Amino acid sequence: MLVALVDTLKQLRYQIAHLEDDTMQSEYPELATFIQQVGLIVAESKQELVFLYQFLYVYGRKSEATYNRFRNELERFYLWSWLVAEKSVFELKREDIEAYVDFMVEPDKSWAMTSVQWRYKDEQGIRRLNENWRPFMLKESIASQQTLAAMFTALNVFYKFAILEEKTFANFVPVVKKNSPYLVVQSQIKIPDTLSDIQWEYVFGVTRDKCEQQPDLERNLFTLACLKGLYLRISELSERPQWSPVMSHFWQDNDGFWFLRIMGKGNKLRDVTLSEDFVTYLKRYRLYRGLPALPRVDESDPLVHKIRGQGGMTVRQIRRLVQQSFDLAKKSLLDDGFTDDAEQLESATAHWLRHTGATHDAQTRPLKHLSEDLGHAKIATTDQIYIQTNIKERAKSGFKRKI
Repeated sequence: MLVALVDTLKQLRYQIAHLEDDTMQSEYPELATFIQQVGLIVAESKQELVFLYQFLYVYGRKSEATYNRFRNELERFYLWSWLVAEKSVFELKREDIEAYVDFMVEPDKSWAMTSVQWRYKDEQGIRRLNENWRPFMLKESIASQQTLAAMFTALNVFYKFAILEEKTFANFVPVVKKNSPYLVVQSQIKIPDTLSDIQWEYVFGVTRDKCEQQPDLERNLFTLACLKGLYLRISELSERPQWSPVMSHFWQDNDGFWFLRIMGKGNKLRDVTLSEDFVTYLKRYRLYRGLPALPRVDESDPLVHKIRGQGGMTVRQIRRLVQQSFDLAKKSLLDDGFTDDAEQLESATAHWLRHTGATHDAQTRPLKHLSEDLGHAKIATTDQIYIQTNIKERAKSGFKRKI
């Protein structure tokens, strides 16, 4: 039976303590039994699991999303190394890593499920394993380029860390990645997923129009304005263990310009500029909440409030607000005969709003200004994702060439 090696980020420190104190059986009986059985095949398995926990603690404590990505990738790598290769993860050679990549592309069906499953659940103080959990999701197609890239990144970071900690002296991942037959070198035109003008007009306009009958939709309207107008990631608008977005994070400089201080990726702070149009919707949202039109430096009210309960909203709750506005827009698009736009809106996500705002503003704003508001570490990233002028000029110059 396959057993999940790692629980949630919240439980990680308990798992570390249990392994070090040899008390795993008291809280994780299935995992304890599994480790004992694997130890008959790979003698170092317990020590290797301790190292995995330490790695996840170091790299995952800044962000739960980062923790989950590394956990998922390394957990199945560990399981494959122990159960399929029957080797320590620090004994694997280049050909073993290549074999694992082959397994990633086409995993054993017994290692996959058709739906996402929870790992462990509390049962009278014991963390009980979900026997339906599997390391992979069952898909008809082979692993995507994004999936493979995430796998190579996780393994590369892991082995670099292991070298620094003197657990191993070799990292075969870069050479395997360079020569992998599954990775496609990206040279084609890549355009980010965005809403069309008419889709955005309906998403924002329908939500705004319905606020009269449903005042609580003011919260949706403000969320849409933040994600599209300020190019925010949905995580940057949400409540997190190390950051709570509040109204006092809005601030005004001596020249009267407004900014919003944001905690972005890698716990990096940045100040996003506010447009006149956005300030209008900020005032509207605050008045709906019974607050003064503009924020003060001492306000602790959450940026996006809960209708019931205290504090800010989670990623999942904010995503639900966006989806509600998408659903309202889709119905109106269908009613008005825009069938194609309505169907395309089915696949849209909250992150499309960030891309939509940045793509639109890239036509008029200096690239450096846009890059800083987006929170990109390199201006080349903004250029690559959002600036399509060179591509259009290339298309124009080649349009009338003769055969």
